Amino acid sequence: LAGANLTYANLSYADLYEAYLYEAYLYEADLSGANLYEADLTYADLSYAFLTYADLSGAYLTYANLHEADLHEADLSYADLSYADLSGAYLSYAYLSYADLSYADLYEAGLYEADLYEADLSGADLSYADLSGADLSYADLSGANLYEADLYEAVLPGADLTGADLSGAYLSYAELYEAVLSGADLSGADLSGAWLSGAVLSDADLSGASLYEVVLYEAVLSGADLSGADLSGADLSYADLSGADLSGADLSGAWLSGADLSGADLTGAYLRGADLSGADLTGADLTDAIGLD
Repeated sequence: LAGANLTYANLSYADLYEAYLYEAYLYEADLSGANLYEADLTYADLSYAFLTYADLSGAYLTYANLHEADLHEADLSYADLSYADLSGAYLSYAYLSYADLSYADLYEAGLYEADLYEADLSGADLSYADLSGADLSYADLSGANLYEADLYEAVLPGADLTGADLSGAYLSYAELYEAVLSGADLSGADLSGAWLSGAVLSDADLSGASLYEVVLYEAVLSGADLSGADLSGADLSYADLSGADLSGADLSGAWLSGADLSGADLTGAYLRGADLSGADLTGADLTDAIGLD
């Protein structure tokens, strides 16, 4: 069926197991419930197509056009969606575990509670995407664009977010324990109530971020920019904040016991009620810090 014109075709529940649909035209086609296991849909046009509950596991969708396609609860596990256009696509509750979505366009895609366990999303555009409640455990999101993405209560333990753009993202109550966020841009992001125990955030940009009551126990934040960040009530006990920029940060009521703050910039920081017992402040700049009396 390579290059076949199947525009608007009704293929619901069709058996297209391992079908060859290279460059096929399936614009607004109804493929709901269809069996497309390991089908070749490379460069296929599936824009606005209905693929709810379809089995696309192991399918080849490299460079496919799935713009605003309905993939609600579709099975895309192990599928190759690298460089695919999924902008505005509806993927809520979809199964995408181990899928290759590297450099895919997922701008404004709906991925509410989608299963993306160990998926490859490196370099993908997820700006403004809805990933609330999604399972991104151990996913590769290195270099991904998550600008203003909704990651409320998303599950991201062990995820690789090295160099990712998370500026303005909503990460409230997200699970990010042991995630790697080195060099990530989290400026202006909302991480209130998030769990980041053991996470690596060295050299990350968290300037102006909301980190109210965030759990950063034993997290690595060496060289991170936390200037102007709201860290009130945060758990930073035993965290590595050596060389971090905490100028103007709100650390009121924060737990910093046993934290490494050597060489940290705390000028103008608000520290009233903060627990600094056992903290290493060697070489730290506390000029104009408030609440140390």
